[in-house]
Amino acid sequence: MRILQLCKKFPFPLKDGEAIAVTYMAKALSSLGAEISLLSMNTVKHHVNVDAIEDQLSYYKQVEVVDLDNRIRLKDALSNLFSKDSFHISRFISPTFEAKLVELLTANSYDIILLESLYMAPYIPIIRANSTAVVVQRSHNVEYEIWERVGKQSASFLKSKYILHLSRKLKNYEIIQLNQYDLLLSMSDRDLSVFKGLGFTGSSMVVPIGLEMANYPEQVPDFAKPLSMAFIGSLDWIPNQEGLDWFLKEVWPELSANYPELTFHIAGRNIPPFYRDLQVHQVIVHGEVESAIDFMLQHQVLVVPLFSGSGMRVKILEALALGRIVISSTIGAEGIDAKPDSEILIADAKEDYFRAVDSIKNDHAKAIAMSSAVQAFARKNYSNLVIATKVLKTFEVLIKSSDTAKKER
Repeated sequence: MRILQLCKKFPFPLKDGEAIAVTYMAKALSSLGAEISLLSMNTVKHHVNVDAIEDQLSYYKQVEVVDLDNRIRLKDALSNLFSKDSFHISRFISPTFEAKLVELLTANSYDIILLESLYMAPYIPIIRANSTAVVVQRSHNVEYEIWERVGKQSASFLKSKYILHLSRKLKNYEIIQLNQYDLLLSMSDRDLSVFKGLGFTGSSMVVPIGLEMANYPEQVPDFAKPLSMAFIGSLDWIPNQEGLDWFLKEVWPELSANYPELTFHIAGRNIPPFYRDLQVHQVIVHGEVESAIDFMLQHQVLVVPLFSGSGMRVKILEALALGRIVISSTIGAEGIDAKPDSEILIADAKEDYFRAVDSIKNDHAKAIAMSSAVQAFARKNYSNLVIATKVLKTFEVLIKSSDTAKKER
């Protein structure tokens, strides 16, 4: 099976959820016998020297990148106010990328074109005009929902109105595209239900993020040691900033006062200066870490205080695979079918964090049992090989149906 994967940013290094989702799927498909190639935008914000990592991309038959400067400019943002087009989508429309796509489609005969996110949808007409491949959309999130939630959370009236305006245009675009795909892959049952509510009627499959489990050592934390809590995530992403700010302001002062030995560690990419300059008792800011896995292994608890965003949080899956106890908001845990209290602890208010910390500190045997349970849960449900095997079988059925339809025509 010949697959072309299209990405809006280069999926390496594995420092964020999107890169992990894209890479682990590609590696699993390749190991199962598919021939997979990559065409990716290489944006200024996430620019990668691809030549320097070529030896780490052996699971791809071919890798092509197109540089894209899609930095947000005030002039473009203001002019978009008077346009019906989605500002979010317009930033990923590139004539150079389109030309490279046509070149690849002309030179190769692909069975599947895998669009990694809604931002690749503008290229569907180009694909249809130059290929008979099956078009598959993998929705990492309900995209408009992220910005709708951010807009509603914003304390600034003008900022809220502007973001909600952009989210409505993004929603309109997302709805229009829903039935343009031959197959829609959603990250969760919950996301698929939202898409169907928006009018999706086509073929679909729930495909959660899969992890390469060999990379995640089975290690039960030492709960007898002073409790250490961690947050890790890209801090140039607004939902992460909002959640962390809330936790530091509303939860941490009282939590650390009640548990003086408790420490809180912050790590992630693109940390703004005001986080680096934090002078808060028992809060340690690490910045970008070499290995998210090694970072999480140093702490017993992962905190995910998200109140906006959409899709599935990869860092939660990674923490569960490592046997860490996760304390997450309801929104943060969306898309992950972990059982509250036994496989994940849900905290939407300050008081919930006190109950969670109490339960971990006061009953080590229960915490150890939960650590073992979450590892078993992650390995059973989120192995990339298990998930990719199901995806390939679905692709095979689609290709046969497409071939039959072509013969009948």
